[in-house]
Amino acid sequence: MNYKFSTGEMLGQLGSILASVMFVWAIIQQYFPYNIRNFIEKYSQRFLTLFYPYIQITFNEFTGERFKRSEAYSAIETYLGITSSTQAKRLKADIIKNNTQPLSLSMDDHEEVSDDFNGVKVYWSSGKNILKTQTFSFYPNTDEKRYYKLTFHKRHRELIVGDYLNHVLKEGKDIKVRNRLRKLYTNNGAQWSHVVFEHPASFQTLALDPIKKKEIIDDLTTFSQAEEFYNRIGRAWKRGYLLYGPPGTGKSTMIAAMANYLNYDIYDLELTAVKDNTELRRLLIETSSKSIIVIEDIDCSMDLTGQRKKDSKEEEPDDQNDNNKKAMKGVNEQNESKASKVTLSGLLNFVDGLWSACGGDRLIVFTTNHVEKLDPALIRRGRMDKHIELSYCGFEAFKVLAKNYLCVESNEMFDKIRVLLDEVEMTPADVAENLMPKTSPVDVEGCLKSLIDALEKTKEDEIKKKISEENEKIKVVENGG
Repeated sequence: MNYKFSTGEMLGQLGSILASVMFVWAIIQQYFPYNIRNFIEKYSQRFLTLFYPYIQITFNEFTGERFKRSEAYSAIETYLGITSSTQAKRLKADIIKNNTQPLSLSMDDHEEVSDDFNGVKVYWSSGKNILKTQTFSFYPNTDEKRYYKLTFHKRHRELIVGDYLNHVLKEGKDIKVRNRLRKLYTNNGAQWSHVVFEHPASFQTLALDPIKKKEIIDDLTTFSQAEEFYNRIGRAWKRGYLLYGPPGTGKSTMIAAMANYLNYDIYDLELTAVKDNTELRRLLIETSSKSIIVIEDIDCSMDLTGQRKKDSKEEEPDDQNDNNKKAMKGVNEQNESKASKVTLSGLLNFVDGLWSACGGDRLIVFTTNHVEKLDPALIRRGRMDKHIELSYCGFEAFKVLAKNYLCVESNEMFDKIRVLLDEVEMTPADVAENLMPKTSPVDVEGCLKSLIDALEKTKEDEIKKKISEENEKIKVVENGG
């Protein structure tokens, strides 16, 4: 005898079965002892897994007893941001400080979105558990336990648990780094303080020879992507840059352009404010990855030549008052106690010693106007890996400045400027000042003429200086010197 059921009848029977199961489970929950309920629940879940082909992984927002926010949860939230805004029907919006995109969107509780990885589809859902007992807590919203749940087919277990989750965590952290506002740190003793870094410099606007500029950009790009290489060769993931040249040649602007290109923070280290080598190590430990540690004018920061100071004692008059002697001695001792006791050895360990390996993805940049004054041990390869000379303005650098300041790429005066720049030493800062528009609208011809006049005057001054020096030499010879 054949029975045929309509769709409505089948759904009705299924509803009856579900209702019966829920009724039985309610009876078990209310009247059965805890150990029996636990036994039934445990083995019923095992029974269901035989027919349920999916695996679920839960990532809780808070972990540990101290309610520390999970880095994995934060990375997943960032990673799913774009997917959530395009797929989810209900979204949450939040304002995030120190971020280039202050309004952050994420999927609301109990929403679900899908993701594809190497042709495999997975599902992410968000949820929260609300505790029934409300307890006092110093941490807000800890009574609501939020989580993300990842669901995927069990045949893709190895791919998802390995490559996919690594991809999600890495991409989430990278997105957070790209979106964050960069910071400029400075030290007061052994403590860092910071402001938002908003310097507009870029390699596109940097007055530098295009060939040298491309060489620096390629070097920075290679370094930022070389984590596996540095691990393979057994070196800390860091690189040292020495920027040297006369004042006004763009050393600080170069550092700002490097930070903007790599999206790195800057730690501007003032050595004279560091008490000793121990404080220096503490400052290094507190720096983050993806950062540039800068010591500007290192030749002026302290005596790092490795030479000992001479003990010069002048003979004092016999009738000098003893009280004056004691007062002067006290002042000298007080000045010595305030002076930085950072040594050359301590700085060398800071640059490439054992402590320099605490963290990675860092650039260490020294700047100086007088490279010849620095101890060779400080700037050798391996410590300062790349030496970059920033010299006087050449014609190619001038063209960059003319485009930046005057929005011109060619002019009949360029040929004369080219000749003068070959004959005269003028820094990019001085060239830029002469190109600075003084009127609105911009008088291009007037600005270029101002630069030509300044170059010609500098040329005349150099000629007069040479003539004066020659005359002095002649006088010395005539006087039998």
